[in-house]
Amino acid sequence: MIWPFQSKKKPPPAAEDALEQTFISHLSELRDRIVRMVIAVIAVFFILFPFANDIYTVVAAPIIAKLPVGSTMIATQVASPFLTPIKLALITSIFLTMPYILYQLWGFVAPGLYRHEKRLAVPLLVSSIALFYIGMAFAYFVVFPFVFAFFAAVTPEGVSQMPDIAAYLDFVLALFLAFGVAFEIPIATVLLVAIGVTTPENLIEKRPYVIVGAFVVGMFLTPPDVVSQTLLALPMWWLYEAGVYFSRYFVTNPNENKTHALTPVNNPPPSAPITPPPPAPPVQTPVQSIDSFPDSWPADIDSEEAALDLADAEMAHLSLPPATPQSPANTSISTAAHANDLLLHQAHQLRLQGHLLPARQLLYQVLESGEPDQRRVARTILTELDQSI
Repeated sequence: MIWPFQSKKKPPPAAEDALEQTFISHLSELRDRIVRMVIAVIAVFFILFPFANDIYTVVAAPIIAKLPVGSTMIATQVASPFLTPIKLALITSIFLTMPYILYQLWGFVAPGLYRHEKRLAVPLLVSSIALFYIGMAFAYFVVFPFVFAFFAAVTPEGVSQMPDIAAYLDFVLALFLAFGVAFEIPIATVLLVAIGVTTPENLIEKRPYVIVGAFVVGMFLTPPDVVSQTLLALPMWWLYEAGVYFSRYFVTNPNENKTHALTPVNNPPPSAPITPPPPAPPVQTPVQSIDSFPDSWPADIDSEEAALDLADAEMAHLSLPPATPQSPANTSISTAAHANDLLLHQAHQLRLQGHLLPARQLLYQVLESGEPDQRRVARTILTELDQSI
């Protein structure tokens, strides 16, 4: 087979325009979604602004309840009584709009995911938001009373405990963030198992190291006292065990989905003799250039995933028996070679229409199973795709 297409050429103008328009449209969509996030945060902030002092009173209730009789919180800076509640109102507005922010991010990322990835991402996204809020609630209702009671008990005699309002806000925000992130451990565990990085059995074997690591992390993320360290380490361990339990439902089979796209539908049994395939008709017209392929690919492809589905559906109609040494390669082209020609043709059409990801995947298939000339053409097209970005 003769493949004279070896010179480096620029992508067709239509492909360049399509790629530029796609990139600009993505940037425009990202800008619009960021603007919506900012507007949502600002809108919630203006709603909470009149109640900023009341919100701070609610947040400061755990430490006020544990202060000695006659002690109150103080402000050591001039603008602290005004700026600290406003800061808390702004951070509260971000926490409250976090589901909407993640929804906007999901709307931007979701079109690039496959169906099985979407089915996995949606429940993990919802559960991660819920776990973050649960972690903050656990810190407020369980950890704060124990921690502030411990601080009040160990205060030296003759020292009046009167915490600064700005320092207290920084302290509780750090604890809110630490417990909110710590409660995401089941999500991280499930993701590691779902993508095949580890298995539930390996996670069970690492349990002693995880317990020690939980106490070490609790030591760094909490104040220097044993109570808050233990109150963070124990939930981290329990959440790790919960993640190991639920990860069993997301174990990926390493032998699943390894069937090549060109695998024959009806393979002969192992004991049956393998007969050489009939010679395919010779090529009537050699391909002089990759640009000479006819524009026969459908033009109404909505997404790159749909393009891959169409390519797989078309290849599923091929019955490709395995090639044997008896195939007359010098006089005719094998069926597998015809299939690789079709893959090159489809990759070229997808590239012209701006569907670069499915085009790359088809070219990678040619690199795996194609003849030397076909692999050389696939490498040339991949090089042009890299240069056009």
